[in-house]
Amino acid sequence: MAHDHHTPDAAHGHGTPQAEHGHGTPQTGHAHHAHGTDIDWAAMAAHLEAQAELYTPLYERALAWLGKEVTEPGLIVDAGSGPGVISCLFAETFPGARVFAVDGSEELLERARARAERTGVADRFGTVAGELPQALDELDYPADLLWASRSLHHLGDQRAALAAFAERLAPDGTLALMEGGLPARYLPRDLGFGRPGLQARLDALEEEWFARMRAELPGSVTVTEDWPALLTSVGLKHTRTRSFLLDLPAPVPDRARTLVATWLGRLRETVGDGLDAEDRATVDRLLDAEDPASVHRRPDLFVLAAHTVHTAVKPH
Repeated sequence: MAHDHHTPDAAHGHGTPQAEHGHGTPQTGHAHHAHGTDIDWAAMAAHLEAQAELYTPLYERALAWLGKEVTEPGLIVDAGSGPGVISCLFAETFPGARVFAVDGSEELLERARARAERTGVADRFGTVAGELPQALDELDYPADLLWASRSLHHLGDQRAALAAFAERLAPDGTLALMEGGLPARYLPRDLGFGRPGLQARLDALEEEWFARMRAELPGSVTVTEDWPALLTSVGLKHTRTRSFLLDLPAPVPDRARTLVATWLGRLRETVGDGLDAEDRATVDRLLDAEDPASVHRRPDLFVLAAHTVHTAVKPH
């Protein structure tokens, strides 16, 4: 499995043909085909880590909110942890907890362990390699807090996976899902060239890609993505929902420019055939590092995104 992973983009509402936030990959060993939906998580490791680092202010606010919602947890599980950026933030936010990062990509877990060493939490940090949700059976005891950040939508039967997550919770334990939100915005509506509204058209192509990705997953089941209702349907109570904003106004730092260029380049490869010739030319110009109007150099590039967290509690 795996997850901050679809190829999605951590910046998007669910996943995109690029890199989602960077965690959890429900399947490993897949090649990332230019026009397909398979994702090579290991090849995306550096990008996933950099993207999650850029989104750290958003994650910190989400974890601070969770800290007010849950009692001090003894065991926290990050289901679909990717390179472990959020896993280590959990260890820092809850200094009394043990944290396990679970992911299908051993390369991503290597990055998670290295980050735990760098951040001084390695003595309370462990990793489990394997597919979700089965890999959760490797844990010795139930979780007080199970976090799944954009990893669930990489599993064919999302409701069955939620039920499996719920089974691994201790009584009064909390399941927290980061799913949904809004597609990230990086570009002004009118770029000064090409047809206005390019990013909205890219969003539409990403939605189509995401639907294909979901349909092609083993055991894919169509479900209404009413997350509070789904959490309730697997026996959990006291649902809460909260969205968190990342707002990096122009001018953005170079690392944000690099991430936007990677996002746009992946879209050009994966869904670019769905664009008309004018839009493809616009994308090519945006990717041309020598062009003053490219994402590498234009002064009006920004990052604006909203991610949504849904929580519920396991009754006694």
